[in-house]
Amino acid sequence: MKKVLIAFSVLVLASCAQLGSMASYSVSEADLEQMLAQQVPKLSHQATAAGIPLTLQVDNMKVDIGPDNSDLVRLDTSASAVLSLFGLSYPATMSLLIEAAPYYDAKQQAVFLRSVNLLSSSIDAAGYRGNLKPVNNELLSLINSFLADNPVYRLDTSNPSMKLLSQVPLNMAVQSGSLRFSPSN
Repeated sequence: MKKVLIAFSVLVLASCAQLGSMASYSVSEADLEQMLAQQVPKLSHQATAAGIPLTLQVDNMKVDIGPDNSDLVRLDTSASAVLSLFGLSYPATMSLLIEAAPYYDAKQQAVFLRSVNLLSSSIDAAGYRGNLKPVNNELLSLINSFLADNPVYRLDTSNPSMKLLSQVPLNMAVQSGSLRFSPSN
């Protein structure tokens, strides 16, 4: 009986050592950009800004993970809009720079962005170039609600390492250029 208990203990320790040796999985900025590229077409919104109806469409999002050694993800977003004023439509391009905290949801095996903060915004429309202050709150609300419902990354459980890691509680750490997943201690 003592030999069986020792053999079982060695087997458990060997399994833990094997899990520890493949203890992490990284998600790069390119991985997040690829997933966001699939999500971006969903982000279209009818809105009004300063009483002017507009249709927003996010065209592109560039990802920066852990900028300035922070625990945040920065999204540089370009969007197009059509402003409707006095029966005429005016095309516009917009740029938004936002930061948010990544959050790993173990049930959905996905990463979401929360606590979105707008760092800067600009617009180029019908000869006007400037800041988007009049619509910042509405744009931030649109981005925030989109990111609350749509993950920026879903764990790839078709990858054998990720499938094994997803079976145990995971920690997610933000590193410069990547999100690293490892088993919780």
